[in-house]
Amino acid sequence: MTFDVSDRVDAVPPSGIRRFFELAEEQDDIISLGVGEPDFSAPWAARDAAIASLEQGKTSYTANRGRRELREQIADHVDRRYDLQYDPDEEILVTAGASEGIDLAYRALVDPGDTVAVQQPCYVSYVPGVIFAGGDVLPVRTHVEDEFKLTYEGLQESGAADAEVLVLCYPNNPTGATMTGDELEEVAEFAREHDLVVFSDEIYADLTYEHDHTSIATLPGMRERTVVFNGFSKAYAMTGLRLGYVLAPPEATTAMNRIHQYTMLSAPTTAQYAAIEALESCDDAVAEMKTQYDRRRQFVLSRFSEMGIDCFPAGGAFYAFPECPWDDADAFAEQLIEEQSVAVVPGSAFGEGGEGHLRVSYATGLDELKEAMARIEQFVK
Repeated sequence: MTFDVSDRVDAVPPSGIRRFFELAEEQDDIISLGVGEPDFSAPWAARDAAIASLEQGKTSYTANRGRRELREQIADHVDRRYDLQYDPDEEILVTAGASEGIDLAYRALVDPGDTVAVQQPCYVSYVPGVIFAGGDVLPVRTHVEDEFKLTYEGLQESGAADAEVLVLCYPNNPTGATMTGDELEEVAEFAREHDLVVFSDEIYADLTYEHDHTSIATLPGMRERTVVFNGFSKAYAMTGLRLGYVLAPPEATTAMNRIHQYTMLSAPTTAQYAAIEALESCDDAVAEMKTQYDRRRQFVLSRFSEMGIDCFPAGGAFYAFPECPWDDADAFAEQLIEEQSVAVVPGSAFGEGGEGHLRVSYATGLDELKEAMARIEQFVK
């Protein structure tokens, strides 16, 4: 017997990142600059809260939307940071990572045949998520000469005026690009003019280095048409605890929760207790991690400059996105692993506009970064 795989699944190729992880696993003395995961552990206070919850036997399901105490903490956090007010009962949904939230949004708010404009280069799950939901992907390419920022003209030229949904991520994975409030206003103007729903992935919101993060939901007329995704994986170094959240008007979170309650039931309970403590007491730990990331960012950018490799000044997340010194970035990344045991990811894995670039994560220790950059320099000589 053979299984007849769904056409939608069959249309999605394996992740372009995974092949390079597998190549890296075959090498000794590997330094991986390919993983988008903090090298820090979650703050001790959050870990202690998780441990205490287990010791107290708090291992049951929570409410589908997440523990109310956590939703209240999230509402307070967002209010303090961005002056955005969300009702913890109706407008906040706690999910198993921000990735589950994005998947729920596609399935709850995109009908088969709807056009979803996706800013590119982009995180590898955005396009497959649209396809799994039966939507049609419209790439909106950003360009290095614009520092990978979305522009009104770029949206217009891509045909995004005919889309139902626009997906964006700032600070951006893979480029490290950020956008100021004034720059986001161009995007907001376009969304308002053409009645677009905006999916805004803001998982790196706390990791901006040149200016404070602006959520597009804060701009006039945008809160009511925006679904915001965030979580605890990046800034709080809690990737393995799988906890995120969604901020959106009630009709959106209610629809998403209808799927969530049948598939996930509730986000991991232990992680929710950790997140409550993280929001209550871990701002200093987040600030210290951010300081370390910024130090690494400046080091990586300066080393690429010394090598004569063009790399725009990434201002957020923990990625640099240099131009590849070879015409074939895939071949460069493969040979770099084989000869120097350093793993990076070719930009083509992230869609249109990524070609000819490399994603280099600096979410690793400075000593390893120094060695990795020395090996890259030796390789390109």
